[in-house]
Amino acid sequence: MAHANEPGKDAGTTRREFLKASTVAASAAVTGTLGISNSVYAGGSDILRVGMIGCGGRNTGAAAQALTADSGARLVAMCDIFMDRVKEKRRILKEQKGNQVIADDDHCFAGFDGYKHVIESSDVVVIANAAKFHPLHAMTAIRAGKHVFVEKPHGIDPVGIKLLQRAAQRAKREGLCLVSGLHSRYHTGYAETIKRIHDGAIGDVISIEENFLRAPYVIIERQAGLSELQWQCSTQYHFRWLSGDDVPQSLVHNLDRSSWVMHNEVPVKCHGLGGRSSMIEPIYGDVFDHHSVIYEYENGVRIYAFCRTTNGCYNDSSSVVLGSKGKASITGCRIWGETDWRWKERCDPYQIEHDVLFKAIRSGNPVNNGDYMTRSTMVGVMGQISCYTGKEVTWEEINKSDFYYPPRAEDCHDGMEPPAKAGADGSYPVPIPGFTKMI
Repeated sequence: MAHANEPGKDAGTTRREFLKASTVAASAAVTGTLGISNSVYAGGSDILRVGMIGCGGRNTGAAAQALTADSGARLVAMCDIFMDRVKEKRRILKEQKGNQVIADDDHCFAGFDGYKHVIESSDVVVIANAAKFHPLHAMTAIRAGKHVFVEKPHGIDPVGIKLLQRAAQRAKREGLCLVSGLHSRYHTGYAETIKRIHDGAIGDVISIEENFLRAPYVIIERQAGLSELQWQCSTQYHFRWLSGDDVPQSLVHNLDRSSWVMHNEVPVKCHGLGGRSSMIEPIYGDVFDHHSVIYEYENGVRIYAFCRTTNGCYNDSSSVVLGSKGKASITGCRIWGETDWRWKERCDPYQIEHDVLFKAIRSGNPVNNGDYMTRSTMVGVMGQISCYTGKEVTWEEINKSDFYYPPRAEDCHDGMEPPAKAGADGSYPVPIPGFTKMI
């Protein structure tokens, strides 16, 4: 069943007015409390206040990279569903980055509304929490005039991605930076490999094989005393209402590389197969443990994309492009055939994306990744829904859809009843291809 209750354009007016007023007051309060300058976006040593939305491992890394990118950056605010996680990650970051970490207890927030306080306190917001909330949190930050880094995936359903598209457009209009965690675009070796493909090193592209095969991701034992909501949030990768499952969550990196090879064109349709074969215990939530999606382009090129999260199986992470005169490994930065070439240098794309972000802020020349970040994520969502429903899904259908995983991100609150319910055996039911309907 489709859910049409998308956050409307008019609904943001009250929130925007509230944020404008509260941001002025909060910024003054934070500046006074932390003893830092409120003058930002200029060159030199002006302070850039950084806030973290989400305190898992990925955002801890992103925050460290942000502080490394700019000596004038200061971590001033943090939030997560769990306060103990906030304070533990603050301790870790303090050990790594010293006096660049100045978030005090009054600027550590827990619960679903913590993101609002982080945005009010910051100039640059790094977002890497449950992907369900990425579009809402990014849009809220941009409405408040803040620069944003947001981790992939950039939404888990059509409604969320459309909201992020509007956020990207608004960031462009207002001269704000929006940088994507699809780090492949910032990998020097990948970029050189794809440039050579575009220059004809392997001839015409015939097909692309994408693999992201591994063991289950971030398995967390259920701790005594956690409510059902807290439990699901603590292991969010394994609940589709929070993560969107593995095609948009993980395979999106591969699909973004394929999209890049295909000159950022979109597939006209896809069909997918998926299910849960062995990872059925309650700890694995309500997601599939294997997916296969075939995407077809207007020119006949097909992408064969596979992801799996099961134990004891063959693992592989690769992007292989087959051409009429050879083949290329994007992740291996190598070409074989009529041309024999390999990139042998090293780079850290996770760091580079933050270097680019902070340089853009300082220079006043905004960077905006909104185009490919929303397109590649929608390609992932398209494939995921095909796997869940067992139906062919076209690009036109997915972009017309008003489907979202309930509840709406803005309706989530502390103490709510989570939508995923365990069955009598304690396991959580999954979609049934051929019976489940979404679009």
